[in-house]
Amino acid sequence: MASKLLLITFVICRLLSTVGFTMDPLARVTGQLSSDPDDLEAASRDFGGMTRAKPLAVLHPASAEEVASVVRAGSAQGFTVSARGHGHSINGQAQVGRNGVVIDMSGPKGRRFREEFTKPVLGEVVNRGGDSRNRSRSRSYYVDVWGGELWIDVLKWSLDEHGLAPKSWTDYLYLSVGGTLSNAGISGQAFHHGPQTSNVYELDVVTGKGELMTCSEEKNSELFHGVLGGLGQFGIITRARIALEPAPQRVKWVRVLYSNFSAFTKDQEYLISLHGGGSSERFDYVEGFIIVDEGLINNWRSSFFSPRNPVNLTLIGARGVLYCLEVTKNYDESTADTVDQVVETLLKKLDFIPSSVFTTDVTYLDFLDRVHKAELKLRAKNLWHVPHPWLNLFVPKSQISKFNDGVFKVMLAGNKTSGPILIYPMNRNKWDQRSSVVTPDEDVFYLVALLRSATEEGPHTLDNLRDQNRRILHFCEESGIKVKRYLPDHSTQDEWKGHFGEKWEAFKQMKMKFDPSHILAVGQRIFQPSFTSHGIFDL
Repeated sequence: MASKLLLITFVICRLLSTVGFTMDPLARVTGQLSSDPDDLEAASRDFGGMTRAKPLAVLHPASAEEVASVVRAGSAQGFTVSARGHGHSINGQAQVGRNGVVIDMSGPKGRRFREEFTKPVLGEVVNRGGDSRNRSRSRSYYVDVWGGELWIDVLKWSLDEHGLAPKSWTDYLYLSVGGTLSNAGISGQAFHHGPQTSNVYELDVVTGKGELMTCSEEKNSELFHGVLGGLGQFGIITRARIALEPAPQRVKWVRVLYSNFSAFTKDQEYLISLHGGGSSERFDYVEGFIIVDEGLINNWRSSFFSPRNPVNLTLIGARGVLYCLEVTKNYDESTADTVDQVVETLLKKLDFIPSSVFTTDVTYLDFLDRVHKAELKLRAKNLWHVPHPWLNLFVPKSQISKFNDGVFKVMLAGNKTSGPILIYPMNRNKWDQRSSVVTPDEDVFYLVALLRSATEEGPHTLDNLRDQNRRILHFCEESGIKVKRYLPDHSTQDEWKGHFGEKWEAFKQMKMKFDPSHILAVGQRIFQPSFTSHGIFDL
């Protein structure tokens, strides 16, 4: 009997060896692999704070090859893999559960930014057209950065070292390069430069088969466009070549208020229509937000207004729901004498409440990093690590008024809010439709972002805010408002098919080509891993 058992054990081991499996599924992984409880706990959470899934292990990679090694092992050994940047996802998109490995893209423990494997590299774009004099006048630059690098560090390096900066931003800079490029990356510059996905020259990507591939519009273009906005489904971005431009020194930052929604949207749409004009003919940033209670305007990004002179809406005759337009004009020493005149000329063409103009002047870095100041205040009050049931929608221009009437004026009006509500338009022709990002099929569409924080009691509990999000989505469906979810969160593949629409079949084919075992980014819940029928978040 013992001899038979020994023979069976020997056969099983030989079989496992033959088909490429080991008794330890992580044996083939190279790099700093951790099962430290603190690492596992950190990787099990995200900014949303609504889901938790502890992984099998966490990799702290020191190179793209180490990222590739864990992906190859996952494909061969049957475990899932997810890249995690700054952990700012909302609904567990970067989580894998107990049968997977999270790659912490911030890099090896103990290493600092600018060490060799993450050190940015500046380059110049080759312009083959025109004469040498014209080329020298229109030089453009790029920076190669590690996919896990934070945008704030990219900004500080390019600004301090070269007086340059990326063209397109997110409102919050403590996000990873690979993370935002896997979604889109938007803020008030998108009307002019497009999202961050439209400002990339080249990528290095580890596919779901563990292949490290360089891709661009000219080389492996299918992968290049698929990964941009691809929600991590086809590969992990380990290097990105980002377009740069000369950085301004300072920013004129202006806010004006509206009580009329039509005037507000008309002015926003007019301002983004100026995207093709010269620098003196347009603003550099256009955003807006909704004010459903007076406290919000003095608390959100409170560094804008002086605490000694808060905005009193009653003094300017404002009632009910208000709409705030936020614009900026960049300048430096050469344009300092004319910037005020440019701002005044542009403002004269707008139809805001005349007594509601508020202006400040800040450095370019301070403006781009404005949200971090609010973060520090919330952290000091232990209010940062709370659930964030955010809802981000792209709303077609033709239906934004209907959305305002049903959501802002009915569902939200008269209620205190627990976070900012952004609303601003973008030009669809600034978005590369070859990418995986899905937008409404209209020339202009709006971002509506309800960025709320949940409280333990009162009207803003997690359950109440989640229920309100569901009611908003139901209202859109019943009213025929064809929204698209930004930073999407869907539970079934049928819902994902509806989200991607006509892009779905190509998306599915790319998944089969670049990640045939479906091991990447399982937290998105788009595809089930081919080697298991169990739920990915079973703990």
